[in-house]
Amino acid sequence: MYDLDKIRADFPILSREVNGKPLTYLDNGASAQKPQVVIDAITKAYAEEYSNVHRGLHFLSNLATEKYEAVRGIIARFLNAGDENTIVLNSGTTEGINLVAYGWAMPRFEAGDEIVLSVMEHHANIVPWHFLRERQGVVLKWVDTEADGSLDPQKVIDAIGPKTKLVAVTQCSNVLGTVVDVKAITQGAHAKGVPVLVDGSQGAVHMPVNVQDIGCDFYAITGHKLYGPSGSGAIYIKPERMAEMRPFIGGGDMIKEVSKEGIIYNDPPMKFEAGTPGIVQTIGLGVALEYMMALGMDNIAKHEGCLRDYAMQRLTGLNWINVQGQAPGKAAIFSFTMEGAAHAHDISTILDKKGVAVRAGHHCAGPLMDHLGVSATCRASFGLYNTKEEVDTLVDALELAHELFA
Repeated sequence: MYDLDKIRADFPILSREVNGKPLTYLDNGASAQKPQVVIDAITKAYAEEYSNVHRGLHFLSNLATEKYEAVRGIIARFLNAGDENTIVLNSGTTEGINLVAYGWAMPRFEAGDEIVLSVMEHHANIVPWHFLRERQGVVLKWVDTEADGSLDPQKVIDAIGPKTKLVAVTQCSNVLGTVVDVKAITQGAHAKGVPVLVDGSQGAVHMPVNVQDIGCDFYAITGHKLYGPSGSGAIYIKPERMAEMRPFIGGGDMIKEVSKEGIIYNDPPMKFEAGTPGIVQTIGLGVALEYMMALGMDNIAKHEGCLRDYAMQRLTGLNWINVQGQAPGKAAIFSFTMEGAAHAHDISTILDKKGVAVRAGHHCAGPLMDHLGVSATCRASFGLYNTKEEVDTLVDALELAHELFA
């Protein structure tokens, strides 16, 4: 049974008020709130268990190392990766994709080689590839979404040519909520000998993930969207891709030996984890993922699916609201504009007065904004603790904003 009242009680911030109103937190796409078990784990790690990892021989260092390294296995289980050594720990999706760009793509891409992207990618899955375009002459090939915001896997596959060296695509749009058939894309790309990177920043939040079933070469996640701390995350890398990679950042831990004459790298995945990591952040992420798995990813998806359907019904009932992206099976993420002169920032400010937290702007998705022909949208993004009553609160606040701007 999905006990929503009990789940909400696990998140202390949800009981607070904002501007004299109960908090209605609908900015989960930007960052999710943290359950008490994560907060407690972070506090305990700092107060009772803190030390640097890997290099110490004393009790606290061994304890911290044990807890930190255990998270690698938790993430492997969460992603159905099989082998925990396919998991590289880092600060989040941005670092993970940059690792692939610098450590795998840069040494093997030449001028004229192509990377296929969808137009709805987050900047984290665009900017590193632009670096390669600027510095090495790599060509970016873009695939547009359909009118309803869906992405046709066959169009992505058809965009792959003889010069294509990588397909980089999101599993779930942070703006439209579109869920992409990354398995079909991976199968089509692999049939043409092209590796696939999946940005799982949103996908891993809203649905069960099985990277072995998807078959992708890289799959990146970020912790703060998964109800864990900021500064935590990981990337799954297939062993054969990992063997092709050079280190991204150099320093302690990623080496076995250092001399005046040279260095010997550590074995993967440590080879790609330089310096003192986000120890406590990573421990907190492990607790967050265990919390989600205890609830059940299928249960979370079912709950959010009900919220999606109800929110879509309520929002489309407002004929002065334009919901951007209505792809079948989308996640509970709604970006919208309002008819008239109301800017997304103004709408967000009015909603905030009613205690409703939404995001306003381009959502780090400039190419998608250009494709949609808008400069900005408001975005309400739902999580595992949101309720239908909060959908009603959002609609009531939007009606007030419409009255003010009409």
